[in-house]
Amino acid sequence: MVALLLQGVVRPELIRFDNAAPGTLPSGWSVAMTHSGGAPRWEIVRDASAPHSPLVLAQVSRDSTAGRFPLAIWDRATIRNGEVSVAFKAVEGNIDRAAGIVWRYRDPNNYYIVRANALENNVVLYKVDKGVRLSLAPKGLPSRSYGVKHEIPSTRWNTLRVVFKDRVFTVYLNGERLFEVEDQTFKEEGKVGLWTKADSLTYFADFTLVKQ
Repeated sequence: MVALLLQGVVRPELIRFDNAAPGTLPSGWSVAMTHSGGAPRWEIVRDASAPHSPLVLAQVSRDSTAGRFPLAIWDRATIRNGEVSVAFKAVEGNIDRAAGIVWRYRDPNNYYIVRANALENNVVLYKVDKGVRLSLAPKGLPSRSYGVKHEIPSTRWNTLRVVFKDRVFTVYLNGERLFEVEDQTFKEEGKVGLWTKADSLTYFADFTLVKQ
C-alpha cells in the first residue's frame, strides 16, 4: 500500500511486534482507558495464524463492564490527515467482541474511533467527545443510522482500515469500501491507536499508518 501525494511517494509505516517479548507491552505504546472498570491489559502473545506470525498485540483483560473502552496508543506519531489499518482477530467475548482503530486522539475522552463487532456483525464509526461516545451516521443514510451491517467472523483474521482527510472519513473492511462519514469535531492532528470494549479478547497485527 502506497499513498501518492503531490510531493512524491509516501510509504506507510508498518508496526510489527517481532522484537517484543511475550507478556509485555511493546515499546512505543501506552495504555489508557475511557470510562471506569477493571484496568486494561495489553501484551504480546503468540498466534501462529497471524498474518506475520507468531507475535501479536492483544487486549487480554476480561472485565465485563459494558461501557469500558481499553486503548493502546501509538505515541511515536501524530497525524491530522492520513490513514490507519490493522489486522485483527476477535477471539472471545460475551458482552462484546470488538476491534477498533483510534485517530485524532487527544486524551482518553476525546477521539474518533471506528470499530468492527463480531457479536453484532456491524462496523460503526463514533466520536468520543468529552467522554461521551456518539455514533456518526454514514453519508447517504438516515441520520439515526448505526453504521453498516457486515459479517465479522470470530477467530479469523480481518483487516480494518480508515482514511481520514479533513472532515471526511472512509472506512474499509478486508479491502471493501463500506461507507463515508463527515464530521469536524476534532480538526487538529492527534495520535492513533487501538481500541476494544468490555470483555473483548482481541488480537492485533500489522498496524500500518500513513501521514499525509
